[in-house]
Amino acid sequence: MAVNLACALTQLGQKIGVMDADIYGPSVPKMMGAMQRPTMSGDKLDPVENFGLKMMSMAFLLDGNSPVIWRGPMIMKAIQQFSHAVNWGELDVLVVDLPPGTGDAQLSLAQTIALDGGVIVTTPQDVALEVARRGIAMFEKVNVKILGIIENMSYYVCPHCGEHDDIFGHGGGKREAERIEVPFLGEIPLFSDIRICGDKGLPIVVAEPKSKPAQAFVSCAESVMGQLAKAS
Repeated sequence: MAVNLACALTQLGQKIGVMDADIYGPSVPKMMGAMQRPTMSGDKLDPVENFGLKMMSMAFLLDGNSPVIWRGPMIMKAIQQFSHAVNWGELDVLVVDLPPGTGDAQLSLAQTIALDGGVIVTTPQDVALEVARRGIAMFEKVNVKILGIIENMSYYVCPHCGEHDDIFGHGGGKREAERIEVPFLGEIPLFSDIRICGDKGLPIVVAEPKSKPAQAFVSCAESVMGQLAKAS
């Protein structure tokens, strides 16, 4: 979601950076087809660039599949360095990919950067919505505005017959947005092409910009920009 949303924002003419704050499981570089080491300018890291946007991730600093086995204070230090020790330059939007939950990464980010807002991503089923509610409550406790909710894996369309199948249910994200009175930013269907393109390191918004799933991401990006404009 973060990768394709960032690419969609770039297509809308925005200067975008992506901070991969999933320190334990960084996946942004692989999905963006960029695994080179970042360079240094003075005492700061230069972000890696691809598809017109800038990125920083722990994956750029690791050797192969080396695990990150850190306690909380180290996670906070990494996020602080990604925030303030990277030459981001002038950006319109910095998209931060967070791990699931309400742990060290989320708290450290809220304490490090004055955030314009959080985007809650959920799938339609009740179990996922329970987790999303905790994320919303966490952002509220640290005074971060909720920009809205995106429903991922909203429905499946058979590529052969075109039939819709609500594998995880449908509409849960929109109902939750209405219940807590926050904007519903859009829904992303369950398309295998999204996964295939991500595995290839070529986000579907870049690889197939006119496709239905790519246009769904662009629609969500337009909604996010609308909410950011209101927030500012």
